[in-house]
Amino acid sequence: MTDTSKIREHMEVVGADGVHLGTVDKVDGQRIKLTKADSGEGAHKGHHHYIPLALVAEVDGKKVWLSANSDVAVTFEEEKSDPV
Repeated sequence: MTDTSKIREHMEVVGADGVHLGTVDKVDGQRIKLTKADSGEGAHKGHHHYIPLALVAEVDGKKVWLSANSDVAVTFEEEKSDPV
């Protein structure tokens, strides 16, 4: 089990394939909240996205590595629109 307490604000989140998925805003319960500015594409841009901590494989210095490749990991993301 990976020590998810090492996850810090501004760390890069990458899939097992090394592809960038976003930047950590904070750990929110059992999820990583990604920054709005660096998560989502197209219509999903500008919203906070969340990745389950269960997908974290390793926390390595400045990166959070997931156990799934990026194309699979994005299917586990949750999206939250902020009120206007």
